[in-house]
Amino acid sequence: MKKPTILLITPPLTQLNTPYPATAYIKGFLKGQGYTVTQADFGIELVLRMFSRGGLSRIFEAVEKGDFELSDNSRRILRLRREYLNTIEPVIRFLQNKDTTLAQQISYSRYLPEASRFDQVEDIDWAFGSMGITDRARYLATLYLEDLGDLIKETICPYFAFSRYAEKLALSATSFDPLEESLQTEPNLVDQLLLELLEERLQEVQPDVVGFSIPFPGNLYGGLRLAQYIKQQYPHIHTMMGGGYPNTELRSLREPRLFKYIDFVTLDDGEGPWLKLLEYLRGERQVDFLQRTFMLQDGKVEFINGCLDKDIPHTEVGTPDYSDLPLQVYLSVIDVINPMHRLWSDGRWNKLTVAHGCYWKRCSFCDITLDYISRYETAPATLLVDRIEQIIAQTGQTGFHFVDEAAPPSALRDLAIELIRRGVKITWWGNIRFEKTFTPDLCRLLAASGCIAVSGGLEVASDRLLDLMKKGVSIAQVARVTDGFTQAGIMVHAYLMYGFPTQTAQETIDSLEVVRQLFLNGVIQSGYWHRFSMTAHSPVGKHPEKFGVVKVGPPEGDFANNDLWHDDPQGTDHELFGQGLAKAIYNYMHGVGLEEPLSFWFDFKVPRVTTDRNLIAKAIQEPAKPDSERKLARVFWLGNVPEIDFMMYAKKGQTIERCVLTFYEKAEDFQIKTTANIGQWLLEQLTLLTSEDAPSISLKQLEETYPLDAHLNFSEFLASPVWFELREKGLLLL
Repeated sequence: MKKPTILLITPPLTQLNTPYPATAYIKGFLKGQGYTVTQADFGIELVLRMFSRGGLSRIFEAVEKGDFELSDNSRRILRLRREYLNTIEPVIRFLQNKDTTLAQQISYSRYLPEASRFDQVEDIDWAFGSMGITDRARYLATLYLEDLGDLIKETICPYFAFSRYAEKLALSATSFDPLEESLQTEPNLVDQLLLELLEERLQEVQPDVVGFSIPFPGNLYGGLRLAQYIKQQYPHIHTMMGGGYPNTELRSLREPRLFKYIDFVTLDDGEGPWLKLLEYLRGERQVDFLQRTFMLQDGKVEFINGCLDKDIPHTEVGTPDYSDLPLQVYLSVIDVINPMHRLWSDGRWNKLTVAHGCYWKRCSFCDITLDYISRYETAPATLLVDRIEQIIAQTGQTGFHFVDEAAPPSALRDLAIELIRRGVKITWWGNIRFEKTFTPDLCRLLAASGCIAVSGGLEVASDRLLDLMKKGVSIAQVARVTDGFTQAGIMVHAYLMYGFPTQTAQETIDSLEVVRQLFLNGVIQSGYWHRFSMTAHSPVGKHPEKFGVVKVGPPEGDFANNDLWHDDPQGTDHELFGQGLAKAIYNYMHGVGLEEPLSFWFDFKVPRVTTDRNLIAKAIQEPAKPDSERKLARVFWLGNVPEIDFMMYAKKGQTIERCVLTFYEKAEDFQIKTTANIGQWLLEQLTLLTSEDAPSISLKQLEETYPLDAHLNFSEFLASPVWFELREKGLLLL
């Protein structure tokens, strides 16, 4: 039996600036197995169809014909219909970076029609004063689209949002009833536009199998609407579903009605389960030997995991294949004035995983029992850079977002060295843990390899609670690590959490004081507060009594089971603090209010700070271990091979030979003067360190080659101005 033709779909909506990578991963793998695979991102395709002159005309007509109770804001947009129709396609081209000359008009003339979203632009000069006209225009153009999104949400499609679609139907959906009721109603205009896209693609591809990637709750309704159409119009096509939402929410699935739309639901990494399903559909595998798959058998939902094969190793999943995604049409939007969040929404980023799972996997708030975190596997740096080069060749883009749970320091080090060795120039960012392995030298290496930003969890910024959540870091350690990244020119974003079990009002205020000091000392540049959420697959969710909280719901249902309700009898009223924490960090990111008392941000009485007011400054100033005590560290040189000139001069009747090493570097040239024997030794070692097949040399091995007749012994040399100059200019100990 011939291999089936496969269509992979990401339903609306995730990001508008770059494709979600799941279908690219699966396509890359299945192509390597000989399958014909096409992929589609219906999020960007739907938005482009809606926000075109034709699509917007249909939306305006539907609003005017409909029986809607319109707000003043929606009436204003309708009155400006002609202005919106005349500007929508130029604005989209501008956001696609196809017509950047429009920036001046958008920024400084009345080019765009304005509705209520523009009420927030009073801060625009403050936020964008130093960022340039194009960024300012991109922000205003984003507000313009969001105004139109508000009209759509108020009228023809209450489910619509730019980064999610009908999310509330899938959030904590222990019952399938709300989704089922919505799917039985007549498709709204946005649904119709989506189904038109599907019909066009089905005619073009003629697939035997359609696979849906459902990464978030905001993709589920769209995916089921598409699957419903396939079942109604093309019942011979098999449908399957996987992704982040099933992996976390549907692990105890018992709801048979889901299978009116989807034939198979798989858990965890899709490569193995989907390969086994395709073999089953070809008659090459018995149903009992499927892998991590839900299906309906005799009217009952069965979970089948009789497969004896191991998971596909991280080294064998192949390279993500972006080749048939329309990369040139994605939109660079700026929806929030936060430097790290901007990376999420602005610019095209190739997404790649450095390592599978999390090397730490102990945090008590995290879903560490699930495969995507618990199964930790690495790939050699040579293979990763091979994949990077393949993706660059496919996409023409050199920006990478490493989407690891927490990228391992050792793997990042090896990756950076390999990128530098091969001369592969990329720009990258990703998520890390603020652990002490990220020394200032490692931060400098990562910056040299193209790292521009890192994000990491400081979480509650309280040592007691960090210990309780098994985070494995301390506040002082976070301060030193973030300082190292900042000194290397890498932006640092801190994920912050409030409302962790047993957290008191005092600890919340003291945590805010730590955050204030981090901004005051300039070691983080961005941050965001999240409210703690108890999930079913985390240690807190599995054993709430160990953390002093009580699970109070929701009642377990046949559909989703992930978000849990809890009562915290020992903690404070966490709801009170959210607005003040958000207001404080928004201002801190702009350098405002850093000297204000913390009570300034709250409209109720809060405890006095008990944290040392110089906690972060003291941590940063703590002296580092001297190089003489780091003999096992690897020596790495970021610079070029110098030129050497020898000179002779007389001193007290003796002829002394000296030398000058001249370094020609990208930013500036510099010279080092030393004795001839040390200079010759340095030249030899730096030549070796920069060679194509440079060996890994430790400081101890470097010492073994040090000239015996030098006027300084090696320990003295490590304390000399020559050594300090080299260290400053790019000699790293890793």
